[in-house]
Amino acid sequence: MHHALTAAAAGFGSGLALIVAIGAQNAFVLRQGVRRDAVLAVVGICALSDAALIALGVGGVGAVVVAWPGAVRAVGLVGGAFLLCYGALAARRVLRPGPGLRTEGEAAGSRRRAVLTCLAMTWLNPHVYLDTVFLLGSLAADRGALRWTFGLGAALASLCWFTALGFGARLLGRFLARPAAWRVLDGLVAVTMLALGATLMAGS
Repeated sequence: MHHALTAAAAGFGSGLALIVAIGAQNAFVLRQGVRRDAVLAVVGICALSDAALIALGVGGVGAVVVAWPGAVRAVGLVGGAFLLCYGALAARRVLRPGPGLRTEGEAAGSRRRAVLTCLAMTWLNPHVYLDTVFLLGSLAADRGALRWTFGLGAALASLCWFTALGFGARLLGRFLARPAAWRVLDGLVAVTMLALGATLMAGS
């Protein structure tokens, strides 16, 4: 039981560290939350999609690792390089901030449009596959028989994050409209991504 809880906690932490990166998908969920437009549908799509992709990663990448141990090194190098680049871009946004989250004057849009946009940002985004299928899959493989427990923890982190993001965004509307707020968020993202990327590169 102790080992299972440890694996689940590790999966939760790893999943959260990757999911909180401010990207197109998270910005879209924030906008929907602030505008209170199809929030439940958007949160559900993001969380269920992540759970499906994490399951693919835990099962598929785990099998590849058993057959070819060099896959761990390859995924670690690719994932580490990506995270370092992503962290560098986030750090650049801290130094050269853009506008805050703009919601004024935007039409609420239909539920169908929100759902289709969310599906596109999730399933057509290569970063999502790298984070869930490859990166979390390779981390789960290190857990051996507890890899599915690790994956469950990562899926739970996704559910918690998107629920908090979508339904909590309305409370942060004014705060998120400030460019300084995004500088703080991007600063946290930069530190997290650079640290995780360096760890993966060093371990590979």
